[in-house]
Amino acid sequence: MIVLDTHAWIWWVSDPQRLSDEARYKIQHANAIGICPISCWEMATKVSRGKLQLDRDIRDWVRQALAIPKMRLLALSEDIAITAGQLGQQGFHGDPADRLIVATALHHGAGLVSKDEQIRAFSPVQAIW
Repeated sequence: MIVLDTHAWIWWVSDPQRLSDEARYKIQHANAIGICPISCWEMATKVSRGKLQLDRDIRDWVRQALAIPKMRLLALSEDIAITAGQLGQQGFHGDPADRLIVATALHHGAGLVSKDEQIRAFSPVQAIW
């Protein structure tokens, strides 16, 4: 399995050329593509603030994107939430959405596709870009 950061999910669905060659290859060849529920919240927040424009209603976009073969919305468990809360002790920055996405990837032992330099610099996560 591979987990996608929110921007990687949006780009994979809407504009895959924005992803690096390695990221596209890893996503194409993954046996499953995991999405953290916080990514839905992040997208809705960006749409509400006018920072993200979609070609359809946000609910339709998310439902259709999650219907793509191999795409799975991953459960947010208490273990993931606790791990996310503890990432600060390991030196990871405080963005709650990023913490939940990183904790989700760690919980599943999955690589995480992200262009975010802070995520990619965090050694416990297997970042892909």
